[in-house]
Amino acid sequence: MSTIAENIAKVGARIREAAQASGRDSSTIGLLAVSKTKPAAAIREAHATGLVDFGENYLQEALGKQLELTDLALTWHFIGPIQSNKAKPIAEHFDWVHSVDRLKIAERLAAQRPAELPPLNICLQVNVSGEASKSGCAPEELAALAQAVTQLPRLKLRGLMTIPEPTDDPARQRAAFARLRELRDSLGLELDTLSMGMSHDLEAAIGEGATWVRIGTALFGARDYS
Repeated sequence: MSTIAENIAKVGARIREAAQASGRDSSTIGLLAVSKTKPAAAIREAHATGLVDFGENYLQEALGKQLELTDLALTWHFIGPIQSNKAKPIAEHFDWVHSVDRLKIAERLAAQRPAELPPLNICLQVNVSGEASKSGCAPEELAALAQAVTQLPRLKLRGLMTIPEPTDDPARQRAAFARLRELRDSLGLELDTLSMGMSHDLEAAIGEGATWVRIGTALFGARDYS
């Protein structure tokens, strides 16, 4: 059994245990493998265990890996900050975008999503911790943004995403994730997705209703940014 396969099994067990502790069905929680900075070979290895959903932060890196992996049936998620000039290739080459935080980006994605592809699945990124260094719309701006995005063609608004301020305190972790769930529920829209939780806090996220946990380090090891 390879290291990646072993890691996937360990993370799967953590997801199942957290779901059981919260009275949830683990099949409602998707494992999004965050493969940024990792080679296509690592994605191929993870796919061999049954994973099909992969998250990328850097457009050019992702497009290169997509070309290498055209023989695999993968679902690609863009999870990084989006510059306006990158909207067109993102709209053309991804199935999900988790990091929409302003209307201008949503409009560009809608205009540039090819008609022959299914609607692009969208999550709105919310800055629940109010960190100046983090992307995401402010909670008080969310309702107007969500209503506007639901009116755009070629997009399907699925839910919300957040990257809260890092903390080892489980109570603070859960409070941030509860905030995102409450914001989703307050919108009055039929949204089925909460993209929240990473390697260090997936249990807290699952406890508060996560439907995607975005896991990189616990699957692939530490990232090399050199």
